[in-house]
Amino acid sequence: MDFGPVHQQLFTTFWYLIPLVIIAGLIKSPWFKGKFGEFLVNLSARCFLDKSRYHLIKNVTLPTEDGTTQIDHVLVSEFGVFVVETKNMKGWIFGSPHQRFWTQKIFRSNYKFQNPLHQNYKHVKTLQALLGLGNHQMHSVVVFVGDSRLKTAMPENVTRGLGYVRYIKSKTELVLSPEQVAEVREKVATGRLKASFATDQAHVRHVKGLVAERYGDTPRRPNRGLLKFLVFLALMIGLGAMGVNAYSNFASQAMAIGKKKMPEQHVEHAPQPASRQSESRTVAPEPYSGTGVQRAHQPPTELLLARQECNSLIAAAIGNQDPRLLRDRDKVCARYKALKGGVY
Repeated sequence: MDFGPVHQQLFTTFWYLIPLVIIAGLIKSPWFKGKFGEFLVNLSARCFLDKSRYHLIKNVTLPTEDGTTQIDHVLVSEFGVFVVETKNMKGWIFGSPHQRFWTQKIFRSNYKFQNPLHQNYKHVKTLQALLGLGNHQMHSVVVFVGDSRLKTAMPENVTRGLGYVRYIKSKTELVLSPEQVAEVREKVATGRLKASFATDQAHVRHVKGLVAERYGDTPRRPNRGLLKFLVFLALMIGLGAMGVNAYSNFASQAMAIGKKKMPEQHVEHAPQPASRQSESRTVAPEPYSGTGVQRAHQPPTELLLARQECNSLIAAAIGNQDPRLLRDRDKVCARYKALKGGVY
């Protein structure tokens, strides 16, 4: 069996499902959630902070003694350097400043994650060493975005949503001069690693190695999200092919049944004089004996109209189980057969 037409029809019918599945897979991925959280923080910083006083630098990867460290956002201003760590999470968040791990609770499930204050502490110290600034000139900020709720008392620098903007604006003491602000921006630009996919992947591998070394966890295997997505896509295509195949078989069977009931197609020619004479020779000698003789003398146009009406109802009844339509088809076709039998 040639599946080429089936595949072509399948693709024509269900092609729009492929980008939808790809988009759904991307939206659910941790990578997208992280990037989307960073986008929200970037957007709110540009909308609610004065650009002339607060200079946003995003996705800063700095080299360290044991590898690299990656900072989501750096805001440089006369009020200090704000190092912002973003967490796009949902559920209830429990934790305290001194705990190694915090807890994310979603319904009855609990998940542990590293204390973001500890995580951001390394960011602050690495950037502070690069810039040569004091502790009073550096500020650590953690912001949760998404459908999350902080269920325990948190320090003022752990915020949610636009709370980080209010925290930044609460710092009103001038700790950097305009010249120092320009110098800080220049040092960050020259000291950071080039922002690229390769840099991000190298940092991810470094973090996994640190987790395995510190906590005794073996590095996880590469994310199998792509494999799951391909399996899901293949399943969707297979179900679509099965649906198209079932519909094709049903249509073929319906057409076959219709052809069996449909009388043999032939071209109606205008009756020739000879045929009229032959017909008259056949029918004329017979005496009038009721219905049979009356049918024999029906005009040919009535027979043709009956045949056309019968064929039309047969075609309309294919795949349609309306009882009224089926009764009309049987009645009209019976009348046509009676007329045809009476003539011939």
